Amino acid sequence: MRIREYTEADWAQVRPILDEVVTAGETFPYDPAWPPDVLRDVWVERPPGCTVVAEEAGKILGTAKMGTNKPGPGSHVATASFMVAAAARGRGVGRALAEHALDWAHRQGYAAMQFNAVAESNAAAVELYRRLGFAVIGTVPEAFAHPTLGRVGLHVMHRFL
Repeated sequence: MRIREYTEADWAQVRPILDEVVTAGETFPYDPAWPPDVLRDVWVERPPGCTVVAEEAGKILGTAKMGTNKPGPGSHVATASFMVAAAARGRGVGRALAEHALDWAHRQGYAAMQFNAVAESNAAAVELYRRLGFAVIGTVPEAFAHPTLGRVGLHVMHRFL
């Protein structure tokens, strides 16, 4: 598996991953009714941010986007988001994308990385981020409407680079 920068030619394989994750409604606060152009605008970062794909034998297994968390006085903190195809989960794709994002942020000179909205019910992601050195610095109670669990909290997670 290799991680490389996203190109527009990748959209045909990236869109089904985004559709799958967003439609499931279990991890991302994205609206499943968004048309493809809105979903692309939300996912594909413009410079100085970056969008990447994890690819194996020409098949895209997952994707990540990373950039500045907030402008101005907060611009020294990066953020990132990750989506992995259901068929590729449990194979280290999410970890590879997260490590790539951390490395990218470090090379760009960010001081820290912050995830603003990690569903507390997303145990696999929360555990992965903790293993990568992130800490839950707060939880917004009942901020995410999970399709089967009802309202669950959204963690804010942080780590210095």
